[in-house]
Amino acid sequence: MKKKLAIVGGGTAGLFLASFLDTEKYEVNIFEKKSSIGRKFLVAGDGGFNLTHSEDLPAFISRYTPTTFLKPALTHFSNVDMRQWLSKLGIQTFVGSSGRVFPKKGIKPIKVLKAIESNLKQKGVKIFFNKTLTKFVDKNSLRFNSSEEIKAEVIVFALGGASWKVTGSDGLWLATFEEKGVATLPFESSNCAYKIDWNQKFIKDHEGKPLKNIAVSSLNKSQKGELVLTASGIEGNAIYALSPQIRSQLKHSGIATIYIDFKPTLDESTLIKKITSSSSKITSVLKQKVNLSSQAIALLKDHTTKEDFFDPIALAKYIKNMPLQIQATAPLDEAISTSGGISIEAVSNTYELHGLKNTYCIGEMLDWDAPTGGYLIQACASMGVYLAQHLNQL
Repeated sequence: MKKKLAIVGGGTAGLFLASFLDTEKYEVNIFEKKSSIGRKFLVAGDGGFNLTHSEDLPAFISRYTPTTFLKPALTHFSNVDMRQWLSKLGIQTFVGSSGRVFPKKGIKPIKVLKAIESNLKQKGVKIFFNKTLTKFVDKNSLRFNSSEEIKAEVIVFALGGASWKVTGSDGLWLATFEEKGVATLPFESSNCAYKIDWNQKFIKDHEGKPLKNIAVSSLNKSQKGELVLTASGIEGNAIYALSPQIRSQLKHSGIATIYIDFKPTLDESTLIKKITSSSSKITSVLKQKVNLSSQAIALLKDHTTKEDFFDPIALAKYIKNMPLQIQATAPLDEAISTSGGISIEAVSNTYELHGLKNTYCIGEMLDWDAPTGGYLIQACASMGVYLAQHLNQL
């Protein structure tokens, strides 16, 4: 007789778990609180649908915090495996100029989701909608919508984090696990905008403008990419990857300092030569010889003294390492993802909750972190596939 297996949550982690489970061994049911599955999956596709990233696996794994927690899952179901599996479903992909992996032109996020859903139906997986978890009764019993109770021999929670509440990821489930004595951590914004107390004249003139081809560093980590100047601060891929380092500083001292390298391809001595190679006005030299944008020059001018701005040696140092202070993160619901949730110390290496046999947690509800660019989706998918392999072998 098949074992009953309940997956609570119809996001990426839960869908990939169901896709790889042996349905000859398990009767698989997905319980989703919304009226459709993969809501966050679809929202993520609005800004360019990064399914994964193409970089070599060792570098890929190093993008995660902590780096070791997800290594077994990512090794078992890698970015290469993801593309091959999607291809079997009829979803062809390509690698963009940034190394990110996208569906081929004309394939919308909804088509990818429908292909996954169709595969689940063929496997006999049942999906129940509008099922809000209201109580984790015991290791074999769950309560939905206040009064509806279901029993299963294996329960897998894939409840998501606490960002983008409209998709169902509201994090309200955290209290249910705390009641069970499961170790949890408060949710924190990740891959989000960061607040900076701008000079109002500067930001009025430059709001919405990008800082391109830069590198940003915080503590021991550096990230190349792009930032966008906003009325309240900054956002963009060059800062998203530094979320763990920025949060660490904010917790410790209430303020975080990042350092911008406006010209990662040039060293200080080269910059000094370029700056001193012309008798033109310094702003003209920075535009024409150093190839800095107007917003980059204005930001440098706003964050240096007049003496330093006109001193080639001091200015070169600032171009390579200009400090910028961050006051706070954006609110949880404005973040792309969150850290916090179930402590990774609360689960085994196969994501089983300690002391609760046959009860598992996967996906963003666990306390790990990753930058944007396909890393979030890949990790959730890999965890689902890795757990499926474990359950199939029981």
